This record gives sequence, C-alpha cells and structure tokens, in this order.
Amino acid sequence: MAVVGGGPAGLAAAVTAARAGARTVVLERGQHPRYKTCGGGLIGISRGAAADLISVPSRQSVDAATFTLYGGREFTRRHAEPLLQMVVRDEFDDALRKAALDAGVTVREQALVRSVDTSGGGSGDTASARLVDGEVVTARVLIGADGSGGVTAKRVGAKFAQVDVGLEVELPVADPPEWAGRILIDWGRLPGSYGWVFPKGDRLTVGVIGDRASGPALKAYLAEFVTRLGLDGLEPLHDSGHLTRCRADDSPLGAGRILLAGDAAGLLEPWTREGISFALRSGILAGRAALTVDPVTAYTAAVSEGLAAEMAAGRQLLDVFRKRPALFHRALRTPIGWRAFASMCQGRLTFDRALRHAPARAALRLFT
Repeated sequence: MAVVGGGPAGLAAAVTAARAGARTVVLERGQHPRYKTCGGGLIGISRGAAADLISVPSRQSVDAATFTLYGGREFTRRHAEPLLQMVVRDEFDDALRKAALDAGVTVREQALVRSVDTSGGGSGDTASARLVDGEVVTARVLIGADGSGGVTAKRVGAKFAQVDVGLEVELPVADPPEWAGRILIDWGRLPGSYGWVFPKGDRLTVGVIGDRASGPALKAYLAEFVTRLGLDGLEPLHDSGHLTRCRADDSPLGAGRILLAGDAAGLLEPWTREGISFALRSGILAGRAALTVDPVTAYTAAVSEGLAAEMAAGRQLLDVFRKRPALFHRALRTPIGWRAFASMCQGRLTFDRALRHAPARAALRLFT
C-alpha cells in the first residue's frame, strides 16, 4: 500500500495497514517535524483515536472555557474533568511518523508526488504515484492524504460544498497564569466566523476562521482580536493561514484503487471546522479498507455510517449559527448547554447524536 501525505490521516492509515501486515510506504513532500497551521485542540474522539496509535504529546490540559460574543458578554465555565488536550502539530505529527516507523512503514520524506493514477482492467488492479523526479511508486491501493488541494483529490474528482479560511498566529507567552488550563472562544460578527485562544505552555495559538469570501474582513478580525487581548506587542513565532474544504454529499471518497482520507476527502466538521478527529478516524478506516477486496466500496460504507452523519449535523448547526450566533452564546450559559459542550469536548456526545433529541430538533427547525 502507498500513502500520499504524512499528516494525521496518512500516517493513521499507514500504521493501521502496516500493523495488519501490509507492506506500506508513505510519500511526504516535507520533512518532519514541520510546522502546520492548526488550533491543536484534541477533543475526546481525537484522543481516543490517537491513543491506539501513539502516546499523545500534550502540551497542556484544558478544563475551562471562556466565551465572548463580538468581544463582549463574557462568561467562563469550568469542568471537573479535562475538556481538551493541547498539542503542537509538528510534535503530534512527528509522533505519528515514529509510530509508523515502529510498525514497519517506509516513510519517504521530501518525496513530492506530481500525479497519481490507476491501471489494469475495470476499476484498476493497481495504483501508482509519479514523483517529480520521474520515479513511479506502484501499490495495490493508494491512499490520498495530501490535502484538499492535492493531486489525489483532483484525480478522484473530490467536490467541496464549503470553503473557509483559517488565519492564525502563534505568540510566545511563557506559561501565562491567566491562560492556564483555559481556552477562549469568540463568536465573530462575520457570518459563520469565530476566534479562539488555545494555550500551549510556552505559546498561545490565536486564530479566526470564516468563509473564504470574507478573507480581508477575517484579517481585520484577527488583528482586532489580538489587540483586544493585549497581545499585539508580541512578535509571532508563526503567522499563517490555510483553506479548509468540506466535502459535498455526493463527493466520491475513492476511485479505482485510490482512497481519499482526511482533508483530501473534505472530511471535517462544518461548524467548528474540527479536522483532527476526522483525519485520524478516516485514516484508520482507509487503512482497514485498503486490505479488503473492494476498498472503495468498503471505505465509502464505513465513512457513510459514521463520519458523514456527524458532518450533516454540523452543517445544520452552521446554518443556524450563521444567522443567530447570539443564540448559541446564550445556550452555552445554561447548564444544559454547558453540559452538552463539555460532553462533546470529551467525546461522549456528537452533534448527530445531540440532534436526535426532540428539543434540539425543534429548536433547529424554529431558527433554520
């Protein structure tokens, strides 16, 4: 098996397949450890998936959350148990790389893939990746985990229904006591936008996300957000941005002997744009499906059974959030709303399960 992309989705797929006995190679264009724009907050589902692969290199445990609406109406809630674990993506991804090596995976770094294809009769008997230097790597199954703008998504014909842009700065702040074990979420004025502050020991990750069409306004939002927090005098360790793309319902998850996992498939939660849990879980599912007789059918069924339902629920919540962010802010102040938020952070509740409850469905219908 061959994997294009050495992030969480690709490495989870590689570890899964290799542990099951498959000869596996990962083709990664960069070199670990490498910086990756990412909030880095691991919810319970992410921690559960990662725990089967690695010992998670957590920088900080979070048990409190502060919420603001357009910078005002601030309140803070604290939970008796950890809500999130904070990671730095270069450390997290490198831990996955080491797990892949331990499982017998060949990890080839600085191996830039120019194109991928299938060959053979019918749906294709093999898949291949052509590197920029002309080398061709052939495998029974190829898993694309090179991002939504990568060559594998283009080859399979992935379609995306939602495109957002996330902007982020990492600021050097050595263990500030006011941020110990606490995150901040700010619901933004731009439709569907929000900002965050995530503490990671020696740094704070501060970012905003929203619709790509609001790019210039999002830049202004981030600048205002940093200034409001009194952090504008710090020189960022990193200042970056990235696109997130959510798949359309009819977007293919594979073609021939090629499967798409993680961002390449557009698998992430549409409202929060949380992607690590989807990357890890889809990678594991792809690694398992790659060992079956009909990988695309097996993988599509597995994704449809779980991840697709969570995405559909997140899309419903985003539709309401775009119109009524204050409604979400007020809901989180209530005991029921806070318990739901904590349960989702800890992995005991997903959006699709939450929306199975009659009151939640009725509220959505009222405000949609």
